[in-house]
Amino acid sequence: MAGAILSGIAVSTGIAIGPCLFLKQETQNLRHSLVPLDQVEQEVRRLEQAIDKAADSFEAARLTLHPGQKLQWDLLTSQLMICRDSKLGGSAARSIREQRMNAEWALEECVTRLADTFSRLSSPYIRERIDDVRLVANRIQARLANAASYPRPEKGGSIILAPDLTPADLAAFPGGHLTAFAVEQGGPTSHIGILARGLRTPALVGVLGLSEKAPQAREAIVDGLHGRLLLDPDPEEVAVYLALRERLTEYEKRVRADAALPAETVDGERVDILANLESGGEITDMRSCGAEGAGLVRTEFSYIARTALPEEDDLYKEYMDMARSVYPHKIAFRTFDAGGDKIIGSRKGPLEKNPALGLRGIRFSLHHQDMFRSQLRAILRAGVMGNAALIFPLISGLEELKLAKSLLNEAKQELGAEKIPYARDLPLGIMVELPSTVLISDILAREVDFFSIGTNDLTQYSLGVDRDNRQVEYLTRAIHPAIVRSIKLVVDNAHAAGIPVCVCGELAADLYCLPLLIGMRVDEISLAPQSIPTVKHLIRKMRASNCREMLREALSAPGGAMIDNMARQALYSSFPEDSDFFACRPDADIA
Repeated sequence: MAGAILSGIAVSTGIAIGPCLFLKQETQNLRHSLVPLDQVEQEVRRLEQAIDKAADSFEAARLTLHPGQKLQWDLLTSQLMICRDSKLGGSAARSIREQRMNAEWALEECVTRLADTFSRLSSPYIRERIDDVRLVANRIQARLANAASYPRPEKGGSIILAPDLTPADLAAFPGGHLTAFAVEQGGPTSHIGILARGLRTPALVGVLGLSEKAPQAREAIVDGLHGRLLLDPDPEEVAVYLALRERLTEYEKRVRADAALPAETVDGERVDILANLESGGEITDMRSCGAEGAGLVRTEFSYIARTALPEEDDLYKEYMDMARSVYPHKIAFRTFDAGGDKIIGSRKGPLEKNPALGLRGIRFSLHHQDMFRSQLRAILRAGVMGNAALIFPLISGLEELKLAKSLLNEAKQELGAEKIPYARDLPLGIMVELPSTVLISDILAREVDFFSIGTNDLTQYSLGVDRDNRQVEYLTRAIHPAIVRSIKLVVDNAHAAGIPVCVCGELAADLYCLPLLIGMRVDEISLAPQSIPTVKHLIRKMRASNCREMLREALSAPGGAMIDNMARQALYSSFPEDSDFFACRPDADIA
């Protein structure tokens, strides 16, 4: 048996086997002391110098990138902006001046306050930005202590194990020194996960017990299929994973070679496969994976870690560059989907006790109409490429949708009066994420050009489950019949109104759900680029008639475990040659 087997969240598939290196920052015991009154300004300068040195390290890491690494550039730029943000350094400097805290203590207190604020936000994507703030603060703390953030690995091909890592840390590793990594912090939407997928590096985040078990390990296996980390594996385990890795490599070559082929079932039914994007840096990967467009662009990335809102022209340039890069394929921009305006320097507001049910998504945009109008104008202007679409998030009812549409029309009128070119007939869709939206989807379908079903939030709000809470994570392990029925109702109502439906979110990449979506006749599936070749490969081997039969059985099933077992049996019996390479979900254990 291995020295230890730890569970985590696989954010980038693959198998890595080899020597491991545990990296632990050396600035864990922070000094707390009061600064003499006559040395306060000197202490502020010491903090500012540490911030400058940390920022220089991010800048130096960016300079090591080649032109094709736009995703890494974007992520490092975000880290650099956090480092220079006044909410971090400015707040810590005030604590030094007002409370005479030493720089280390002031910085730690500032991060603690930010963590408390971020923890109240509703969007998992936004909440996880506190991990990046902490990591940037650690880089500054290291400069205050005159220590390097991490030692560089000396041995080639190391599997890096650490409490956490930043994109800057990864970029600092010399070529060939990193074959995989596993970290204790982070979630599937964290920057480190995004970067791992872009690098095609097997990676795990959220590995429980890593800091306790990993420091003495010499060898490791990162299993990016099943979300497992094996420390000091025995020869038999190594042999098993070597064989699996070889077969996985051949399988990935085979499915990627055919990735450009359409996703059409054996009996002639086609579904468009699109990509979810965080930034323009992922477009190259999107193309190579066979995506037929971008079904969901999460525009929040443009707002993170800024001291002020981005200007309309900046947003227009960003959106236009993406639309031009994707052309002639579709690209759908979702307007700002987060709550908790505290993350934007020019937007201050009260903390919410229950942000998931508060001012987020379209509600936030309607509450801050100047910000919303600027983004609408930028998307309308980028729409002149002819391939863009607009999505409103978290629409709960008709009145909300009509108000958002009225502001969109006002933005069009303004652009027309200013003689600025814009897309007059920009396709408009809404995210279907709430039970209320599902139940009146027949009414809403008459108001828009398409639906996008956001399965992450639909699951959260339908089941009353926080997907990031490990104590209730088991409730999302199986395909709940309420979710299946909700999606089916939305698809039926949309098609009755003559509009298409796109399914996005984690469910879109869940191979167990794929036959059900095909059976429902969804028009588009949008998912992370890395998952696209396998999904297209399997669809080309399916029969839509069989999928519809499975859907009929699933709609009458009383519990999630039954649907899950049905899907498992169907996949493994239909595709025995592929089954070893499915990213496995935990065993269904709920009714």
